[in-house]
Amino acid sequence: MEQTVAQCLTAAIDSVTLINDINTNGSDSDYVEEGATQTEINDMVQRNVDHLEIILLYDGTNNKPNVVGSSNSKKTDCTNAITTGKAYIAAN
Repeated sequence: MEQTVAQCLTAAIDSVTLINDINTNGSDSDYVEEGATQTEINDMVQRNVDHLEIILLYDGTNNKPNVVGSSNSKKTDCTNAITTGKAYIAAN
């Protein structure tokens, strides 16, 4: 069964939550393992940024939902998290 835009973006919110929490709490985030280096934290944020960027490019081909053509409000959350994640990495 093909995933809908809403299902896809709802799943993407996990990455949004992780990025925002790390941005707010840094190494004290619940998503960061104790003893993680800043490089490891940045890598984790980057993987989630990459994930969101890929999802936002889904255009309805290759059994992917048409996120590009969607007006789902969660797209804004994803876009904002990408910006936040890139800024976090640049600052750290």
